Amino acid sequence: MRLLVTGGAGFIGSNFVHHVVAHTDDHVTVLDKLTYAGNRASLAGLPEDRVEFVHGDIADAALVDELFGRVDSVVHYAAESHNDNSLNDPSPFLNTNIIGTYTLLEAARRHDVRFHHISTDEVYGDLELDDPNRFTEHTPYNPSSPYSSTKAGSDLLVRAWVRSFGVRATISNCSNNYGPYQHVEKFIPRQITNVIRGIRPKLYGAGLNVRDWIHADDHSSAVLTILERGELGQTYLIGADGEKNNKDVVELILTLMGQDPAAYDHVTDRAGHDLRYAIDSTRLRTELGWQPRYHDFEAGLAATIDWYRQNEAWWAPSKDATEAFYAGKGQ
Repeated sequence: MRLLVTGGAGFIGSNFVHHVVAHTDDHVTVLDKLTYAGNRASLAGLPEDRVEFVHGDIADAALVDELFGRVDSVVHYAAESHNDNSLNDPSPFLNTNIIGTYTLLEAARRHDVRFHHISTDEVYGDLELDDPNRFTEHTPYNPSSPYSSTKAGSDLLVRAWVRSFGVRATISNCSNNYGPYQHVEKFIPRQITNVIRGIRPKLYGAGLNVRDWIHADDHSSAVLTILERGELGQTYLIGADGEKNNKDVVELILTLMGQDPAAYDHVTDRAGHDLRYAIDSTRLRTELGWQPRYHDFEAGLAATIDWYRQNEAWWAPSKDATEAFYAGKGQ
């Protein structure tokens, strides 16, 4: 298969490219704008005869049309995805998540390529901490930030292009990813790299907000499964039963890294901070037979810590600027 991966130099996109190369014979073209969150080094070592890199914007209609004309399938990871950044300046989120997705869908419509859209559980809003329910494919959308609202909008565009124009598309909404190649602005790598640098980890508020964690390699295997066997027009939720509150995650990171589990600082909470996300991935598991590899969050986190310890050259260039940004916000 000839596969186009948008945002393939970003965190979960690059993990997917590595997974595809390791588990298929597909040829992959990566389209990435290389914003601060994209990194060519995340694709280092991949075979040049199977992975082509194109530097460009998903909102560039002419470039997108050219690329869609020579592939069989598209997996759309490219997105502005950081809540804090969306609160500071929503405009890039509208340009990439809405206009960019529209541009891709129009190309998919013209060229009749298979299209898979990557989304987030944050489109569903949040759950109460003591709520026994989890998000399903039928949960109403209730986004709470510029980031999650633009991702919700992009999901709805995909649904409309399927129904109105017959685009051959599927959608997946995934819980919080962790693993290699994640930018140090994100929660888990920020705390890991702080400990490596001898800086105390930072915890928003009381740290009781719950996230449903999944290793990026498990996300990749789920997406490949949906691309190969998913029912067109349908949505699948991807999760690995990894609910943990932020306080427990920070304390586990410190413990795994040989530090006092109480050696962290509470900082100003994020505005509109969602309480809890939780994914019910029953449909994906029962209909398509998918199962996560990392059933044990602690084992996946330990492997992630090892990767950041061994790859300081990858994350160090962006670390100082990231910490300076948060320091200016008291976080």
